[in-house]
Amino acid sequence: MGLSTHVLDTMHGTPAAAMQVALYATHGDAATLLKRVTLNADGRNPDGPLLDDASLKAGTYRLAFEVAAYFRARGVQLPEPPFLNEVHLDFGIAHGGQHYHVPLLVSPWSYSTYRGS
Repeated sequence: MGLSTHVLDTMHGTPAAAMQVALYATHGDAATLLKRVTLNADGRNPDGPLLDDASLKAGTYRLAFEVAAYFRARGVQLPEPPFLNEVHLDFGIAHGGQHYHVPLLVSPWSYSTYRGS
């Protein structure tokens, strides 16, 4: 189970294939990079969960999604600076033994997230 993410491009109505995502463990203002991935054609980590059950510990984390770079690579003309450059989602894991899924629905101008299943 562990921690997973899935990104959908709401501008094009497709998964956000090739978007770069970084996962950090956070402690106050400090952030430690745990993993950097490039999403597959389904908008997911090609290697499965970002963290498996054994690695997912209670604590605080951040997912950083490179939104502007993704849309520019898709040929979208963005202003400079872009409205959304990187989307950072800071979230907490209360119980390491549970599955946490953090999806992102994103366009160049908006995003939403929730705890998925």
